[in-house]
Amino acid sequence: MRIARRAYAKINWALDVLGQRDDGYHELDMLLETITLFDELVFESDSVLSLIVNGRPAPAGTKNLVIKAADKLMEITGRKRGARIHLTKRIPIRAGLGGGSSDCAAALLALNQLWRLEIPMRQLMEIGAQLGADVPFCMGTGLARVRGFGERLLRMQARRRIPLVLLHPGGGLGTPVVFRAWDEGGFTPLGIDMNGVQQALMQGDLHAVKTLSGNALEGPAIRLAPEIWEAREQLLAAGAVYAQMSGSGTAVFGAFPDIGLAREACRSLGRRAILAQTC
Repeated sequence: MRIARRAYAKINWALDVLGQRDDGYHELDMLLETITLFDELVFESDSVLSLIVNGRPAPAGTKNLVIKAADKLMEITGRKRGARIHLTKRIPIRAGLGGGSSDCAAALLALNQLWRLEIPMRQLMEIGAQLGADVPFCMGTGLARVRGFGERLLRMQARRRIPLVLLHPGGGLGTPVVFRAWDEGGFTPLGIDMNGVQQALMQGDLHAVKTLSGNALEGPAIRLAPEIWEAREQLLAAGAVYAQMSGSGTAVFGAFPDIGLAREACRSLGRRAILAQTC
């Protein structure tokens, strides 16, 4: 049996940190949307579990979330199983674009089918939340309001695709490092009007999104990696109506009024720019 899946990247249109919880996580309020940039995964029946990433076997003991997803499913079902997994990575890592979480979500969905486990979607989402905050969201596509540490989500229908250009400056930042910088840097919630941002997105009003939105992690991330600010300025200079860091960084996206302007911006920004759309 062979199953192929796409694992779509995501952007954060808005991200507010409301504070730290007793369990160590941070209480979040976010608007997330999947985009057309994706990793590809192929799952094939086998007697042992193996992962090949961009043509190379993953090292033994790897902490890749795809392997963690497989291990979790075997732990829950109480039975050792095998699969040959090929992962083609296109989503930049340590970028705030949800690549690892999306790969993990794809693995949970595909292995549930490959191994004929028949675990219901609600339980798969609960398993995903144990593996990563963005994993439950990444089990679907589109726009969603996400709260808690990522486990509470409400999906909604966006009206149109929005052209985007992505820049990933520097070598990336670890999510725990950015949250620690938020905790220690005296940062406070932004008080984002999420309903207003949501309404603006539903109407495709990028100027209203620019006025209403924000990313609470952008401040601490820019302190750690000033090139994030430079990437924002480059996207705005290239014609983006709105530019913002995604997630905990370091990727920055620019939203454009039409695909032609986005393509032109990609050409002017060079090979490091990635053209995408919301999906």
